[in-house]
Amino acid sequence: MQTAVFGGGCFWCTEAVFQMLKGVSKVESGYAGGTKDRPSYEEVSEGNTGYAEVIRVTYDPTIISYEDLLTVFFGSHDPTTPNRQGADVGEQYRSVIFYSSDEEKAAAVKIIKEVNESLTDGTRVVTQIEKLVQFYPAEGYHKDYYTKNTSVPYCQLIIEPKIENVRKRFSELVQL
Repeated sequence: MQTAVFGGGCFWCTEAVFQMLKGVSKVESGYAGGTKDRPSYEEVSEGNTGYAEVIRVTYDPTIISYEDLLTVFFGSHDPTTPNRQGADVGEQYRSVIFYSSDEEKAAAVKIIKEVNESLTDGTRVVTQIEKLVQFYPAEGYHKDYYTKNTSVPYCQLIIEPKIENVRKRFSELVQL
């Protein structure tokens, strides 16, 4: 098993998306990119800690590749908006890939180049690529947020359309 750490806006959204993928055994919401030890959700939400809301994905590379995870990552959020995903605004919602090896960094650079080449509207990918220094798990009440709160308007209006988009665009990677 291997792990990958991505920040693509609200971790409730990214957690729900990556939990659907074949070969993914665990998705954990958390924080990465800042310097304070053990930040809280409240501190990160203020938007001035340097931390991003992220997910740590545990996956089997014989079933799903790191490149496939990157493809879903870029296909499930807008990597062209700095410090923002929809109505979620601030550095904590930035698009970021935290790599653990030179191979992961090279794969991220390659995919960003490909995405940039495919963009025809004048935008460019602003996703940051940073070495993973520390991952802090989020508080327990964030775990499986979408699954536990499907009737909450945020889940219905924001997360469900992302899930449906991923199911359609990446059906070969989604568990039945």
